[in-house]
Amino acid sequence: MGAINAVVTLAVEGDLGILSVNSPPVNALSQPVREGIKKGVEQATANSAIKAIVLICEGKTFFAGADIAEFGKPPQAPSLHEVEDTIENSTKPVIAAIHGTALGGGLEVALSCHYRVAVPSAKCGLPEVNLGLLPGAGGTQRLPRIVGPEAALDMTTSGRHIDAKTSHAAGLFDELVTEGELRKGAVAFAKQVVAERRPLKKVRDLNDKMIAARARPEIFADFRKANARKFRGFLAPEYNIRAIEAAVNKPFDAGLEIEGKMFRELLNGTQSAAQRYVFFAERQVWKIPDVPDDTPTVAIKKVGIVGAGTMGGGIAMNFANAGIPVTIVEMKADALERGLGVVRKNYERSTKSGKLTMADVDRRMSLLTGSLELEKLADCDLVIEAIFENMDVKQDVFGKLDRIVKQGAILASNTSALDIDEIATVVKRPEWVIGLHFFSPANVMRLLEVVRTAKSSNAVIATSMQLAKKIGKIAALVGVCPGFVGNRILFARTLQANAMLMEGAMPWDIDKVMYDFGLPMGPYAMSDLAGLDLGWIKEKSSSSTIREVLCEKDRRGQKTGAGFYDYDEQRNSKPSPVTEQIIKDFAAKSGLPQRKLSEQEILERCVYAMINEGAKILEEKIAIRPSDIDVVWINGYGWPVYRGGPMFYADTVGLRNVVAKLEEYGPKLGRDFKISPLLQQLAAEGKRFQDMK
Repeated sequence: MGAINAVVTLAVEGDLGILSVNSPPVNALSQPVREGIKKGVEQATANSAIKAIVLICEGKTFFAGADIAEFGKPPQAPSLHEVEDTIENSTKPVIAAIHGTALGGGLEVALSCHYRVAVPSAKCGLPEVNLGLLPGAGGTQRLPRIVGPEAALDMTTSGRHIDAKTSHAAGLFDELVTEGELRKGAVAFAKQVVAERRPLKKVRDLNDKMIAARARPEIFADFRKANARKFRGFLAPEYNIRAIEAAVNKPFDAGLEIEGKMFRELLNGTQSAAQRYVFFAERQVWKIPDVPDDTPTVAIKKVGIVGAGTMGGGIAMNFANAGIPVTIVEMKADALERGLGVVRKNYERSTKSGKLTMADVDRRMSLLTGSLELEKLADCDLVIEAIFENMDVKQDVFGKLDRIVKQGAILASNTSALDIDEIATVVKRPEWVIGLHFFSPANVMRLLEVVRTAKSSNAVIATSMQLAKKIGKIAALVGVCPGFVGNRILFARTLQANAMLMEGAMPWDIDKVMYDFGLPMGPYAMSDLAGLDLGWIKEKSSSSTIREVLCEKDRRGQKTGAGFYDYDEQRNSKPSPVTEQIIKDFAAKSGLPQRKLSEQEILERCVYAMINEGAKILEEKIAIRPSDIDVVWINGYGWPVYRGGPMFYADTVGLRNVVAKLEEYGPKLGRDFKISPLLQQLAAEGKRFQDMK
């Protein structure tokens, strides 16, 4: 026997055929792998000396899924279905030997084998939903026949990985073998199968769980209802549900046909294209063209944080979670005590959901030290300033830190909009200054904007990006400008939303459009949640804006029971006649004619203004690439992943259409509004943001 091709070999060991795959890094089911498995099974089946076949992978994992590089390209034979048919119809038992992860197509291949053994550390899953797809090689038809439709619904719509113990208990794995001895254990199991003349167990023929489910058709309606909020706007979860419904109610081949039809529909649709784009964008965002991969980094063994408020406490939790000690400095003892108390409460809340034990809470809290003295930060490797947004105060703190903190340490600001270049002018080591803009709540939100100043060194940038990964964030490197990338685009949207209030729209009209588009909430609901008094100073308030008037009336958002909306005790919102009258009064003063704005106009003015601002950000080289802007908006602001971010969405609409609409709305967009020359140029050339190099 020997080599089948460059990545697959077949060895005869006694009366067993060992079909071994070695296609680094993750044994993706590329064309050579598929071809090798098919030919290998055929050769082993034709060999009279072989009584059973063990399918095993070299390296760190079993098949970790399809080869995404093949998506969108003409299919190459053999298809995964053909491979599975060859395995399933083998006249000799095929045993899948699983370690690492059996994901997507990898699990589908395992399900077409007659038996499955795994080491205890193995995991399996069908994560296609995360790419806007469903398992397209029988996964939705075979999985429910083993684990039952409820477990299959959960696995396919969540994409989560299931551990070996759970898989074994569900019957998905037939046996767990000793860790580190997969080959030996799989061979022993295969010999047992041969000795006991066990049947060729085809998953496709299992029907007990399907018959039981037919008597309970409410399974599917109940599942949809329980997950309606989570699945809102997404096509793939619903298609997965329908495919499993077909598995329950139709013969296997008919279900397979339905699965294939829906898979192709999703694969050719915009949502999957968007989700696959985001998948690659979140890998691309780490690549910094002018910072080499081998740039030396600073070891961050101790972190200091100035400010124990909401942001400071949340930031501290990220480092404690990663096992890095943190010293938090506050000016007053009561503020420090309150801040550390909030952190403990946040951790204790996680014990109720089972995410942490009390021992975990105590261990993490033990890494946090409170102090009232900046001097306690002297030996920190990184100090993050997380105080309120005031340039003078921030510069004062940085000046003190420059004198106190050891040389070779990074000095960072968590500012969300201020000029970090200006902050850096007060220190003698500006190359060691950087912005680390965490998003609120900092212990929950994935995004970190790493803001490079004009003088930030490569080592500081590389360390910041590496550290972001260590604390579980997705980082986008951006430049200095008011609001950086995320908030600058948010400001552009806010300007349009506020302009439309003066023309006849109400906050709930605008919020509904943005919510229906797929965002978690609209701008005014978001303001109420954050608090309208953020940055509002009572003594300086002059009733000059709608927000000021609302704050003066003590309508400061959800926390006071009223803001743009009125709230009940459970914080459920309803449109407010008070707010409506305030807006109408302001609109009357503006002298603008009042009219009913269509949902289309509201959407286009809000979203196309964001796209235009994104184009300006690219012109100014504040963001490295369009996809980085999309990563920021998906992970920091809840932009629906199935729309791919504002720049990807612009490509789907067509840049010519975006420019034409912005020109049509013209003066309504504001006296200072200008269409980005880059946007106009790309539109004129018939190009997309994705075409930018």
